[in-house]
Amino acid sequence: MTAPVYVFGDVHGFYDKLTARLIEAELIDDAHHWIGDDAVLWFIGDFTDRGPHGIEVIDLVMRLQAEARSAGGAVNSLLGNHDLSLLAAYHFGETRTTGPGGNFLTDWKRVGGQMNDLDNLTPAHIHWLNSLPPMARVEGRLFAHADSILYLRYGKSVEEVSEAFLSILYSEEPSVWERLISEFSEHKAFTGRDHGGTTRAAQFLAQFGGAQIVHGHSPIATLTGQAPIAVDQALVYAGGQCVDVDGGLYLGGGGFLYRLPPLIV
Repeated sequence: MTAPVYVFGDVHGFYDKLTARLIEAELIDDAHHWIGDDAVLWFIGDFTDRGPHGIEVIDLVMRLQAEARSAGGAVNSLLGNHDLSLLAAYHFGETRTTGPGGNFLTDWKRVGGQMNDLDNLTPAHIHWLNSLPPMARVEGRLFAHADSILYLRYGKSVEEVSEAFLSILYSEEPSVWERLISEFSEHKAFTGRDHGGTTRAAQFLAQFGGAQIVHGHSPIATLTGQAPIAVDQALVYAGGQCVDVDGGLYLGGGGFLYRLPPLIV
């Protein structure tokens, strides 16, 4: 029997909501240790900002990664735009930008940056965040944090995009960081009543491979008009080509785990 694969959307520092959902799914116990055996858990990115416990979330995911590996399972993660902004605030601080805040630190604060996260960020956290890929192919799907075509500007394959992001993460040139942060803020590329979004999704999948895009970044409530607290499952849209897993935790949503169903192609 194939091990189950679960996906959790944007956590944004809401440690208690995350752990509650993982306990319900019997992936962790009440002491927050892995009990998921050979299950696979993916995080879609955006561990920090807006909520109060971003570093605690990162510490938990880092620890669960090791515990799951020892049990025959896996915990994997993508890099989100807020993770990138936290790193930029750390590296460049008050270096000037063309953004609304005028510098990296203030720009980050304007999108929900929490100073306690920055104060508690360690070299180990930075190394781990730097290791996160921007995209991945999982069980015939294409995982990407953002519902954006920005990735197409950084490569023609998942591997090329990952290499381009990695070069930026180790770059000391503020302008390339600012450009990526700005482009990473784009949303809703695959929506639209004129079928343009459906076409873009098909083109995106044709370029990078996979039968379906699984993403976060845009809270489901902002796409559907639902009250965030009512969102308790993933949104499948664009003719079945896209799955949004952002439960809108920072908007008041409780979050959910999305278990990948068998892929029908």
